[in-house]
Amino acid sequence: QVRLVESGGGSVQAGGSLRLSCAASGFPANTAYMAWFRQAPGKEREGVGCMYFDDDVTYADSVKERFAISRDNARNTLYLQMNSLIPEDTAMYYCAANFGLGCWLNDASVFPHWGQGTQVTVSS
Repeated sequence: QVRLVESGGGSVQAGGSLRLSCAASGFPANTAYMAWFRQAPGKEREGVGCMYFDDDVTYADSVKERFAISRDNARNTLYLQMNSLIPEDTAMYYCAANFGLGCWLNDASVFPHWGQGTQVTVSS
């Protein structure tokens, strides 16, 4: 059974950093397309970045140069390192996975597997 569990969220001041983790179980993380999405109150879910099974990564323009996705295959865990955080980054962050469907940051429906989310709050 595919399971994704996020952790690492919290409250931070603008300019700070956080690292989110997504622990995967039920499948090897390096066999899936794994992505981070976020959703702020009153807004649609937004793709943040996605890692291909061959370690290539794609990012949304809004987070390029600030966020970085990595994966630890031994721990079967995906990470999202977030630097230079701004209040606009405040949202619930979700980990998602699909098998063979690709990294489509503009289409959350491509990802059938989701974690429960972890809250990130950035204060000014």
